[in-house]
Amino acid sequence: MADEQRTSLGELKIANEVVGIIAGLAATEIEGVAGMSGGLAGGIAEMLGRKNLSKGVKVEVGEHEAAVDLFIIVNYGTPIPEVARNIQNNVKQAIEGMTGLNVVEVNVHVLGVHFPQPAPEEPPQETPQPRVK
Repeated sequence: MADEQRTSLGELKIANEVVGIIAGLAATEIEGVAGMSGGLAGGIAEMLGRKNLSKGVKVEVGEHEAAVDLFIIVNYGTPIPEVARNIQNNVKQAIEGMTGLNVVEVNVHVLGVHFPQPAPEEPPQETPQPRVK
């Protein structure tokens, strides 16, 4: 379990997976992030959908602190340092706001670049030829 707090009414436990999901969702909210990466498979970063928000996230949680590693894929043409800073700020605010944990570091690992797919070209439409009788 990640964070455990005891009060007069009982205890509160926050699982590591919950912190990971919060971090993954906060990271994918940032413009320029194409998705989270499940790691390198054969030299190609595998992009994961929104269903696997805790994938591509490594969380280390102590009693009152958390450190997060995010493995992301960025969209081509976006300024990577700016995207990384925005991710760090958003993840820190989300985790601290929802769990009360102090986030000591958010490390962003860019594992790939997503290139936009060109729109499929439509074949030129043929104009019907008039029939000759």
